[in-house]
Amino acid sequence: MDPEEQELLNDYRYRNYSSVIEKALRNFESSSEWADLISSLGKLNKALQSNLRYSLLPRRLLISKRLAQCLHPALPSGVHLKALETYEIIFKIVGTKWLAKDLFLYSYGLFPLLANAAMSVRPVLLGLYEKYFLPLQKLLLPSLQAFIVGLLPGLEEGSEIYDRAE
Repeated sequence: MDPEEQELLNDYRYRNYSSVIEKALRNFESSSEWADLISSLGKLNKALQSNLRYSLLPRRLLISKRLAQCLHPALPSGVHLKALETYEIIFKIVGTKWLAKDLFLYSYGLFPLLANAAMSVRPVLLGLYEKYFLPLQKLLLPSLQAFIVGLLPGLEEGSEIYDRAE
């Protein structure tokens, strides 16, 4: 465990924040259809924004798993868009330092999405890449190969996102 994370566990406000996040994550367990997922994502968004003082998210492994599940190709674009909204909230909160450290957590849900994304989802996904991943520069190197493979579906001739994926 990271020393900074260990120190935060001694802070009662961080522990309260963690319990709010855990409660929001429990909503996913009772989701039985895609509309439930959108509702669960909304509750998670609210929980994430409840305490913006901490750049280190509690339960980030479980958060990343739930977000990746919400990006499953069989789900409608509305769920994908709501999940991307959640990713953006997370990336704003954690900043460059923690995004670089936890890139593996968030990338396994995001990188495969472009291949199966609806037309409405693709620009939003590329916007996340441009705004949060590209500024990482050298810190993106460990995930660069997966990042490039994830962008390849956008490089189809005549694709509406060809110029941005290039």
